Amino acid sequence: MARVVKVFKTLRNHWKKSTFAVCVLSYGGHWLYGIHCDSLLRREACLEAREFGRQQISPQEQLKKATVILNPAACNGKAIKLFDKNAAPILHLAGVEITLVKTDFEGQAKKLMEFIEQTDMLIVAGGDGTLQEVVTGLLRRPDQAQMCNTPIGFIPLGSSNSLSPSLHLLNDNRVKHITSATLSILKGETVQLDVLEIKGEKEQPVFALMGLRWGAFRDAAATISKYWYMGPLKTKAAHWLSTLREWPLVREVSLSYLEPTLRPAELPTTRPPRASLPSRIMRRLKNYWSPPVEETPKVEEPEKWTDREFSTLELLIHTHNKNPVERRLYDSLMIRAEPENFTVGEFIAAGNEKETDPTIFTEKSTTLEASVCQLKLPEDVGGFYNIDNEEYDAMPVEVRLLPRKLRFFINAERREQLLTQAQ
Repeated sequence: MARVVKVFKTLRNHWKKSTFAVCVLSYGGHWLYGIHCDSLLRREACLEAREFGRQQISPQEQLKKATVILNPAACNGKAIKLFDKNAAPILHLAGVEITLVKTDFEGQAKKLMEFIEQTDMLIVAGGDGTLQEVVTGLLRRPDQAQMCNTPIGFIPLGSSNSLSPSLHLLNDNRVKHITSATLSILKGETVQLDVLEIKGEKEQPVFALMGLRWGAFRDAAATISKYWYMGPLKTKAAHWLSTLREWPLVREVSLSYLEPTLRPAELPTTRPPRASLPSRIMRRLKNYWSPPVEETPKVEEPEKWTDREFSTLELLIHTHNKNPVERRLYDSLMIRAEPENFTVGEFIAAGNEKETDPTIFTEKSTTLEASVCQLKLPEDVGGFYNIDNEEYDAMPVEVRLLPRKLRFFINAERREQLLTQAQ
């Protein structure tokens, strides 16, 4: 008992050191517990992947081959460690033959895609920038029509992964997020995604999966990282200070667009059974004695372009890939323009919401649907576009929708969640 009393007296006499020691031990215990939980998640994912590796294949079959495009600079240089610890063991245990290609500098993925050979699947391990470069390099190839049939897997390792919520289950735990995304590649369920072809007057086209963003909100969001010392107020500070430098932040833009086209019916995934031999013979005899009448070719009507002038704080042109499984009547891209009559307070509040989701727009915004649009800017206007969160010089461009151009692996549970939201 005397020893216990002595210990309590010592802790009371040195309460500052005791408080510091308790804080350190608590933080250390929480950190170690987090590492233990992450190890359990990895173990569970590896056990599930091992079942894929144990499946027998016939002598004529070959192991699945995957080409992985890895950006080591993603997530502040942590991408290699994240991939090696969370994704690579799952792919190896599943019996996938991996060809790992690491990029060394920005823009290299576009060039590497010119030399990538045909593979069973293409895996992008990185963030928005890596994915946008891979898609652009893939669709610039002369044989892009054939390469587009290759399914693409996305392992979210970047600081920003805009496409991930459309394909994977939402999870705050990074290890769980990466392992779940890797397992969805092994399970093989895919979804077709639209692509935007963004073409300037001189340069080669750039391709985007999410959209093009231009305006005052984009410019303010690009400066948020400079105010890191403001903590949770950095977003509001960036938008408020941008109003001090210039107000109003209205942009003038001319837009020409074509109406959206009807969405064709989805092709069946399985081939219908072949008709019986007597039925085929009768059909051929019928076509021989009474051949079908050739239809007269329809005269193509000239394209009807619609012109609009906007005075806006922000313009966003985006796909429907936020919910790729939603059933739609038209193949279209969305054009959204914010009104010009924002107050400073409304601008700061809206900018704070757009930081979490740039596709959020106010009720007063103008919304259009189109298949192609041409964006014309005043000559004295500079600035930048955000194309899938990558910065490009603002210039007159044509944005064309390529409907259902690429196939991406999707988590089956996430597909069901998105179908429920659409209903």
